[in-house]
Amino acid sequence: MDTTWILVADSSRGKIFESPDGRKPWREIEEFEHPEGRAHNRDLRTDAQGRYYGKGEREQGHVAPPQVSPTEHEAELFAKRLSDHLNKARTEHRYVKLGIVAAPKFLGLLRQHLPREVEKLVAVTSAKDVAWLDARSIAEYLGENLEPK
Repeated sequence: MDTTWILVADSSRGKIFESPDGRKPWREIEEFEHPEGRAHNRDLRTDAQGRYYGKGEREQGHVAPPQVSPTEHEAELFAKRLSDHLNKARTEHRYVKLGIVAAPKFLGLLRQHLPREVEKLVAVTSAKDVAWLDARSIAEYLGENLEPK
């Protein structure tokens, strides 16, 4: 059987839909929540920013901005979690083709974290933010707009 999965995700939620033959009907089989992905930077920050000093320690210090904002860090963690799950499912032969529909920025993060073996199974991607819809609406969207090759 040519089971196809489609991951629909944004930085705070992910849903996996399955079709035994890669066509309609799509049914939701798994759901992931990451509430930290909806939090604001100020809610995620636990400490004051670090300080560094110029010439010696007598000069005025400067605040060292973080390399990555807390919100971006949480999105990275969630992208990694989803990628790891897709890789584990691949090794268990739970799907043979994969589609990814994700908010544009999050799609980029997912692509960065997908192992090569999973990338090879990706038949279609779409940079659309539809993860906030209910399962029925997403299934309709997939049936009308996505057809993995």
